[in-house]
Amino acid sequence: MKLSSLKKNYGLLLLLGIIWGSSFILIKKGIVVYTTKEVAMLRLGIAWLTLLPFTWKSIKSTPKKAWKPLAIVGLFGNGIPAFLFTEAQSELDSSLIGILNSLVPLFTFIIAIFVFRTKWKISNLLGILIGLTGAIWLIAGGGLVMDQAHYAWLIVIATLCYSISLNTIKAYLQEISSIQISSLAFIFVGPPCILGLVFSDFHSTLMSTKGSWQALAYITILAVLGTSIALVLFNKLVKNSTAIFASSVTYLIPIIAVFWGIIDGEQISINHFLGIGIIFIGIYLVNKK
Repeated sequence: MKLSSLKKNYGLLLLLGIIWGSSFILIKKGIVVYTTKEVAMLRLGIAWLTLLPFTWKSIKSTPKKAWKPLAIVGLFGNGIPAFLFTEAQSELDSSLIGILNSLVPLFTFIIAIFVFRTKWKISNLLGILIGLTGAIWLIAGGGLVMDQAHYAWLIVIATLCYSISLNTIKAYLQEISSIQISSLAFIFVGPPCILGLVFSDFHSTLMSTKGSWQALAYITILAVLGTSIALVLFNKLVKNSTAIFASSVTYLIPIIAVFWGIIDGEQISINHFLGIGIIFIGIYLVNKK
């Protein structure tokens, strides 16, 4: 890889870390007024509308064989995680969610091994085990009660979904541009979410609840910047590097998430830092050649 390309990839990685590390606090501000399902549907619906200008052109130039992988990316890379994250955010601090999100590279490598037959070493396997240990440490030793631990596992499932999407893009969508992947993947989740909002209490809440427009503004920023634009950049990064390198953006996400958590008055304990340290060691070993 050329030095200029490497710099661009690391630049994208840093930018995505800042954007996605800030997304959890935006979800938190949104669910103050709206239900978790409404926030997820708003996020996906607005993101789809934002990408709509690119959709028709993308449809015409997309081969038939790409539609199944695009459906997988839409559901596992966007749809399912959006609902899981908002549901978890109703009970957990954004800082903890940001830290657990760093499991993505571990699951990405696990799927790459078992599904795509990627070569591995003992150090990689050790990294997976250490990383998962860090997650369990956070869930079991982070002062979470039983119900909260359930919500923490929702984040673990979401990271598994992300890793499925990552490997799918790398394996089957290399010939399609990042804007095509993003706009077409949202066809599978955007319209159903808009329809769901029509039959929800969203409109009455917007018209009658104090702070509803401000909360909608936070969700719109989340949808446009943290979903539409970020996904185009991320898909570009996946295509220009590797799925595992791209998933390493989760090194940065917890740092930004903890920063916002502190500003918002969340309680950050030593267990948080121990957990993130253990996970980072695991990610390092997973990426070790």
